[in-house]
Amino acid sequence: MADTYLLFEDAGKFLAGRVMSEAESSMQVELDSGKRVKVKSTQALMRFGAPAPALLLDEAQAQSADIDLDLAWETAPDEDFGFDDIAREYFGAQADASQRAATLFKLHQAPHYFHRRGKGRFRKAPQEVLEQALRAIERKAEQARQIDAWAAELAAGGCPEPIAQQLYKILFKPDKNGPEYKAVVAAAKLAHKAPLDLLKDAGAITSPYQFHWRRFLFEFFPKGTAFAPMAAPAIKDELPLAAVRAFSIDDSTTTEIDDALSVQGLGSATVTFGIHIAAPALAFAPGSPVDQLARARLSTVYMPGHKLTMLPDAVVQTYTLQAGRDCPAVSVYFDLDAATLAVTGTRTALERVPIVANLRHDQLDGVVTEATLDGDAEAGYEFAGELAFAHRLARHLKAQREVARGKPENFTRPDYAFKLEGRADEKAGDEPDGSETVVITERKRGSALDLIVAEAMILANSHWGGWLAEHGVPGIYRSQASMAPGVKVRMGTKPAPHAGMGVRQYTWATSPLRRYVDLVNQWQIVAVARHGRSAALAAPFKPKDAELFSVISSFDAAYTAYNQFQNAIERFWAMRHLQQAGVAELDAAVMKDGLVRAHTLPLVFRALGTESLPRGAKVRVRVTGLDLLTLDVHASLAARLDDQAAAAASDEESDDEAEAATPLALAIDVADAEAPGAEPATASGPAA
Repeated sequence: MADTYLLFEDAGKFLAGRVMSEAESSMQVELDSGKRVKVKSTQALMRFGAPAPALLLDEAQAQSADIDLDLAWETAPDEDFGFDDIAREYFGAQADASQRAATLFKLHQAPHYFHRRGKGRFRKAPQEVLEQALRAIERKAEQARQIDAWAAELAAGGCPEPIAQQLYKILFKPDKNGPEYKAVVAAAKLAHKAPLDLLKDAGAITSPYQFHWRRFLFEFFPKGTAFAPMAAPAIKDELPLAAVRAFSIDDSTTTEIDDALSVQGLGSATVTFGIHIAAPALAFAPGSPVDQLARARLSTVYMPGHKLTMLPDAVVQTYTLQAGRDCPAVSVYFDLDAATLAVTGTRTALERVPIVANLRHDQLDGVVTEATLDGDAEAGYEFAGELAFAHRLARHLKAQREVARGKPENFTRPDYAFKLEGRADEKAGDEPDGSETVVITERKRGSALDLIVAEAMILANSHWGGWLAEHGVPGIYRSQASMAPGVKVRMGTKPAPHAGMGVRQYTWATSPLRRYVDLVNQWQIVAVARHGRSAALAAPFKPKDAELFSVISSFDAAYTAYNQFQNAIERFWAMRHLQQAGVAELDAAVMKDGLVRAHTLPLVFRALGTESLPRGAKVRVRVTGLDLLTLDVHASLAARLDDQAAAAASDEESDDEAEAATPLALAIDVADAEAPGAEPATASGPAA
C-alpha cells in the first residue's frame, strides 16, 4: 500500500493525517477533522500506509505504555540515533508503523532516559545522569504520595504535624511548591471547605485569639519577643538639677513614662511652662547595642491586656520619669505672658528633673474637670494651680491651631478602654490567652487632662522641629500638605506644614522610650543643645543622610503593621464581648457602602439592608453571626431609629475603618490544588 499518511510534529504535539499534495519543502495534510494544514518537510517524522491516522495514534499510545525504558536504554547505542533504530531493536526488523510510532512517543516522553537531539533523533543519557534523574523522579513521586496522604488526613479531620508546624507560613507566606501548602489546598478542595474551616476542624487552629497573636509573631517576631540580657548604659553627663516640681499624666498601665510637665511663676507677670522628656539619647548612641534593639523593634506594640515594649524593661525603668526620682530629661521651657499667654522666650536644657508625681487618667478624669480647672467647682487635688494654668494654655494653643487648620477639631467619637478579667490559666504569665472576659468602657476624647497633655506635646514637637531647622540639623518630620480627602500624612527629613495639626512643622520627639523616630530626633536635639550653631557637624545624622531615610522607611512599615495588628486584636475583643454578653442587636450609624459603626463599641462592619441609607442614619442592626477567625461580623438591618426625612451628619471616615471591616485575607488559593494522585504541575498556581 502506498505511503499515503504522514506522522508529524507540530508545536510539541504528534499529529497524523492523509497527504493531499506535496511540494519541494512542504506538504498539504488533511487531518481526521477535515482540516488541512501545511506541514514543512522538517516536521515530517514518518510516512505510513496503514493503519488509518487516528487508529495509528491510538495504537501507538497504548503500545508505548508497555515499552520497557530500561531495556530500550540498554539496547540503545552511545551515539545519536533515530527512533526507527530503537524500534527495530525492540520490536524486530519488521516493526510496523504503530510500533515505530509507539517507540517515538516513549522516547519523547522520557527525557531523563533519552535526550532529544533533533527531529526524531535521540541520545541516551549517561548512566550517572540517569540515576540522578530517577532518584529525583522517585522523590517527586514520594512527595506526591505524601501530599495525597496529608490531604486525606486533613479532609478526615486530622492534622499532620508538619502542617501544624507550618500553619502560618502556609496561610500567609506560603511556598506554593511546598508539599504542606499543596496538601492543604488539595484537602480544601477534597473536603469542599474553606482553608480556615478545614484547619480548624482538623485541630490545627484551637483558639481564634492565639491564631491572630501567633500569626502576628510569625510575621514580625519570628525569633520570639524576649530581649537578650542587657544592662542599661549609665548617663555620664553631669546634669544640673532643675528647680521645678514636675508631674506626668498617663494611664495606670503606662510603664514607659516619656513626658512630664511643670509650671513656675504662678501669680507673676511671666509664667514658665516646662515640658520634660525622658532622655535615653543621653545614655547611648546610634549603633550601640541598646540602639540595635530599638532599631530592630522600632516601636512599642500595644494590645488589650499586653504590650511588647521597644526597649527591655530594665532599660525602660532606668530612664522612665518615675515619681520620687531626679530623672535625666531633655526639657523645653516656654516663658509666657500671664495675661495674654504670648510666648516671650524659649530654651532647651539637658538636666535632671525632680518628678514629684505620676498622675493617672483613670483615677483623675472624673475629678479634674473643666469646672474645677475654671474655678467653678472646688479643686481638691494636688497641682490644682498648675493644672488650671496648663488647661488654660492648652485651650489657647488649640484655638490657635484651629485658626491655622481652618476648622475646629471635633472629638465626637469616644475612645475605648479594654480590660481583660478572669484568666483561665493564671500560670500562663502576663500574656493573654483569649479565655479572658473582656470589659470595654467608653472614655470621652478631649477630656481636660487629655487636652493638657496633647497640646503640650504638640507645642514641644512643633518647637523642636523648627529649632532643628534653624540650626541646619536634619530631623524626621511629619507633614500633611492639606486636609483635602485622600491627602495623607507623610514622613520626611525637611520641615513642612502639617495641615491637620495646624502647625508650621511637626516632629515626633516626645516618646523616645516607645518610638524609634522620637529617639532619633532626640539625638539630634541633644546635639543642638550641646553644640548650638556647630551642631550640624556634631549631630549623629547629617543632611541627606541615607540612614535617616532608611529609618523612615522601616519605621513607617513597622508602625503601620503594628497599628493594623492593634486594630485587628481590638476588633477580636469587641466581637468577643458581643459573644460573651450575648448581644443580639446593636445601635449603629450608617457610614458608606453598607458599613455601619456601632455606637457603644469600637466596631465597624457591614450590615445587609443599609446600602441605600444616607450616611449618618441611625439604625438598629441584628447580629446574625460572628467569625472570630476572619473577624467578620454578619449583620442585617433590623430598624431605622431616626427620622427618615432628616439628613443626619456623619463623622469623618477613614480608609482604615473600611479596611478593618474586610474579612481576613489569606495567601492560600484553592485554585492551586491538584487532583489527588495527579502528576505535579510544572508551574505554581496563581498568587492570591
